[in-house]
Formats: sequence, structure tokens, C-alpha cells
Amino acid sequence: MRTPAVLAVVAAAGLVAWQVPGAHAATATTVYVSPSGSDANPGTSPAQAVQTPSRARQLVRGLNQNMTGDVRVELADGTYRLAAPLQLDAGDSGTGGFNVVWTAAAGARPVLSGGVPVTGWKQVDAGRNIWSAPVPAGLNTRQLYVNGKRATRARGSAPVTLSWTATGYTASGNAMSTWRNPGDIEFVYQGGLGAWTEIRCSVGRIATDGTVTMGQPCWDNSNQRHIKTDWNPPRTANLVGPGRLGNPGPEPGGPGIPPTSVENAFELLDSAGEWYLDRPAATVYYIPRSGETMSSARVEAAALEKLVTGTGVANVVFNGLQFSYATWLRPSTDEGFSEIQAGYTITGTNGFAVQGLCQFAPGGTCPYGSWTKEPANVSFVNSRNVQFTNNGFVHLGASGLDFGNGSAGNLVKGNVFTDISGNGIELGAVDKPLATGADRTSNNTIADNHIFSAAVEYKGGVGILVGYSERTTITHNQIDTLTYTAISIGWGGWPDKKGLPAQPNFSNHNVISNNLIFNYMTVLNDGGGIYTQGRTGTSFSTGERITGNVLHDQKNPKGGHVVYTDNGAAYITIKGNAMYNSSVSSEGHDHNDTTSGTGKDPMDIEGNYWTKGRADTTANGLIVKGNHPITSPSQIPASIVTNAGLEPAYQGLLNWKPV
Repeated sequence: MRTPAVLAVVAAAGLVAWQVPGAHAATATTVYVSPSGSDANPGTSPAQAVQTPSRARQLVRGLNQNMTGDVRVELADGTYRLAAPLQLDAGDSGTGGFNVVWTAAAGARPVLSGGVPVTGWKQVDAGRNIWSAPVPAGLNTRQLYVNGKRATRARGSAPVTLSWTATGYTASGNAMSTWRNPGDIEFVYQGGLGAWTEIRCSVGRIATDGTVTMGQPCWDNSNQRHIKTDWNPPRTANLVGPGRLGNPGPEPGGPGIPPTSVENAFELLDSAGEWYLDRPAATVYYIPRSGETMSSARVEAAALEKLVTGTGVANVVFNGLQFSYATWLRPSTDEGFSEIQAGYTITGTNGFAVQGLCQFAPGGTCPYGSWTKEPANVSFVNSRNVQFTNNGFVHLGASGLDFGNGSAGNLVKGNVFTDISGNGIELGAVDKPLATGADRTSNNTIADNHIFSAAVEYKGGVGILVGYSERTTITHNQIDTLTYTAISIGWGGWPDKKGLPAQPNFSNHNVISNNLIFNYMTVLNDGGGIYTQGRTGTSFSTGERITGNVLHDQKNPKGGHVVYTDNGAAYITIKGNAMYNSSVSSEGHDHNDTTSGTGKDPMDIEGNYWTKGRADTTANGLIVKGNHPITSPSQIPASIVTNAGLEPAYQGLLNWKPV
């Protein structure tokens, strides 16, 4: 493993020239697409290219019924502005053992964009250097980009003292009562429902005296909990996080907190790089950064919430594309973003009282812990043998790429994920823990990707999020510069807080190996470089394996671990990893085995190199032996260091730049 700085010098610029597996060029049929083409063309040559991916999809459906070779959809250089998501289903699949390959033409950098260009800028306030431009009527977005750089929604502190009430806040003055579009204002609560969360709720209305009524159901879902009074001591039925915004304990017990910041108010537009969308007026406002000239600036407003979706798709490849400029609008509604963990949220009226509470609350929905997953701008469900290779996921307003329930045999390799509002990659879900057959998420591989600067808006997000899954391989990725956790796998372990077994599930044989992880947990805490929660196997032979990873520079000193096996995690092998320059302990596990009652949850922790590790022990099911305390990374064997992170063929990803 070279340092990133050295890799940037020695690696070739751009993405890897990946050879698509299964390609059969001699018998391949090609559909040509170009931004300068016409959908009236047959798409049979570059000179007769169609213009839109949706038309190319229609043509593929006439070619993929009895395939004797791959069908290629070759996209020429340029930006493809999608009027609607590219929606694929079983009818868009490869057949006969061949693939439908959506690929960039040689030397091309095609962009699938959900953005709307914003032009016609004029200065409207010379003193504050505020500029404005018209946008299409009805446009709603949470993201604006200027010359390829994400702008910041206008934000700041409330200009009055806010005191919590059951419906919102009283205020020390009425300064906010005259703010424009109060229903678009958003209150943000960093660490609001646990040190690993950041909650966002919209304002409902502001009275003339300054009283704030918050939007529902976000407010109740963030400030109320069903309390199990038959537990001693009583605690919330969901078993995770506090009972009210900002309260340290599990019960509501006292008043909540004011927001840590306020966003999306024109009156807070006061710093270079900030913007505000006045939706009723269909006008966007912006304060340029140094060096930006608005008459020539390239400005994009993310408009679509989905770029590509797939349901029941098989044998499809995406290669050499860039997916950009999509948004996600649910947090802007009264539903808000009432986060439980890693982008999972409580949703719906009275969600706090029933959602995912199953046996722990009257009317609780099952299974336990089945909260709402953050969506991705590119998403697939019940899909088989889908490959994403050599792509860029950048400037996205939700999570990047999601393979949901029933995803099997899929490959995510050699891609870049960056400048993403939420999670980088999502795999599986948490609403079908006992799935069988085709509903199981199984045999997926995430390898040789560079994931960095994800969770830039929803800071409790992670680089790679895995719910319930089996035979997942996460290997040779570089994951860095994250506000919270790098890799999170597993779910449903919180019942062990009351001496109860974790949610039963099908997870088994998952492997996290040879990844390079650094500069994580830069904002939130109580996470880790690799975080596991809930059961991921029923024995050491079927359990999760964490091997050969190098993790360093965990930033937040307030809590968490480098490798964190949290509630309900058991039968995990942690072997041959290196952990250093961390402000917290290298390995964290302190939970009891509630299934057999033999002591600690079984763990096998051997042969690791760490600066802050626990002493050897073989007591109560916990095996810790043969580990190596170090004082310098130079003491780590070269065999571990050189084999972690991107493999040599993929080191050029470190130089990748978006179009």
C-alpha cells in the first residue's frame, strides 16, 4: 500500500480501462447513442445514433430476445439530460448467457444527468454580492452546483432564543416571523437522536409573535417514543437512541433542544458559496465564491430524484458512465429526516409508536428494526448479475448506488463515489431478515472502488451500508474522508440491551478484507472504520470475517472504535488487520451472549497490529490472542500494508475527476 499522495503521482489519470466480463465482440450488436443524435434514427451507426437512453432501451428490447452475443448500447461523449429516470425491468435483461452492456464509446465520458442548467444570472444586491437567476416553474431541489462544486444552502443560527414545546418552540422575539417561505425552512440537529445522527425537520409555520410550529410527522417522530414501563429501568421500545431530541437518556423525561443550525432561509444568505431557492418565485439566489464569474459559470440544479432504476433485471452491465445531478426531496417535506442510524429513518404518522417495534409496542410493525432506508439515485431490486464497472457517481443528493432486497451475484468494481449527500453504496435492506430463496441478498461483490466525501449532507451516512445479506465480499476498496462510519454491516442487535436475542436473520459468510480506510468519523461519533451490528452468522464457520484491512486516522475522540462490533454481533473473526493513529480503541466489543448465556458474544480476535488494543483473553467465548501492540505504522508487516486498498490496476481511480 502506497500512501495516497504517492499513488496520485504514479497512477495514470482517469478510471481503469475495464474489460467487461462476458463480452463477445465478434457477435455483438451495437445501438449507438449521442446527445447530437435523433430518436428518429435507427441507432445502427454513430452517424445514425439515437439521442436518448430511453429510445436506446426501446431498441434493445427488439434485440435481446434470442441473443447470440452481447448487445452494446454505446454512448458517445456528452451530457444526456434525462427527462425521467431510465427504468429497466426483466424485459431489458441479457439472455442466452449474454449481457446488455451500457458503455461509453472509446475515449468518451458520457454523463447521465438529472440536472437543469441555470442561466440568466444578474446581480440583485451589490452590497452583499447576491445574484439571482430564473428556474423552471415548479422546480424543487436541495442541491446546486457551480462549476462542478456543490454550493451550500443558506444556513446559520436562529436569531432568537428558541424554547422547546410539544409542538415546536416559543421564541424570545419575532425576528423570524417575517422570513419568506417559512414552510421551506429546515431545522438541523447534529447529534440530535444519538451522537451518530443528524436530524432534519421542516418548519410548519411561524406565528407573528415568533412561535414556531414544526412540521409533522417529523417533529413527533423525533421527540416521542413508546416507553416500555415493564422494563427495569423503563426505556424506549425501539431500544436505540434517546427518547427526544438532545436528551441524553433513553426516556423523554425533559425538554428537547433548539436546532444546532437553521437552513434554507433567504435571510441567512450571507456567505460566499451559499444559495437559496425561492420556490414560489421560481428564482434562485447565490453569492459567488472568489473567482466565480456568474455570466460564464456552469450552474446545475439537481432535479430528478432517480437516474436509473432496475427491478428484476439480469445480465446488464454499466461501464464508463458518470451519474450526476440528482436530488432527494423527502427531507424537505414534513416527513423530514428523523434518523435512527446510517440513514435509516422513522417515517409516517405515529411512526415513533409503531414502526419496526413489532413485539415491543402495541400495533408495532414487524420485523423489529424495519425502519425506512435512505433511497439511492441509482437503484436496483431483485436483480441478478448486474455489473457496475469503471463508472463515476458524483454530485448526488441521496445515496449513490443501491442494490436492495433480492439482489444476487452483482458486481460493483472499479468505480468512484464522491460528493454524495448520503451513503455511498447500499446493499440489502432490513425489512426481510428471514427472507428465503430469490428474496435473499446474496453473493454480491464490492471491490476496488474509491469512496470518499460521501455523507456530505446527511452526516450520519456511511461509505458502504449492508443490511441483511449472505456471502457478501467487500474487498480492496479505498474509503476515506467521511463524516461518520466507513463500512456498516448488519442490523437488529439492540434487543441485547434488555438481555434479549438479536433479530434472527439469514446473514452469513460475509467477508470484509484488504480495504484501506482512513480519515473517517470527522464530524459524528460512536461509529468506526468497520461497524457490525446484529447477528451475521451462527458459528465461526458461517460468521463474518474481517481480515487484512488497514485503518488509520479516526478523527473523533468522543466515542466509537476502529473495528466496532456493537449490539448483538457475534461469531466474527477479526484477524490480521492493522489499526493506528486512532483517538479511540482499536477494537470494541462488550456485549453479552443472550442466546446461550455463556458470557460475552463469541469473537475471535487474532494477529492484529494495533496501537490501542485489548489484552489477551479466552474467557466467556471471547478469544483475543496473538495480537501485536505497535507504536508506529512502520511496525506493520509489509504484506498487510501493500495488500490493502486499491489493487494496482485500479490506482488510477485516485486521479479521477468528474466531467
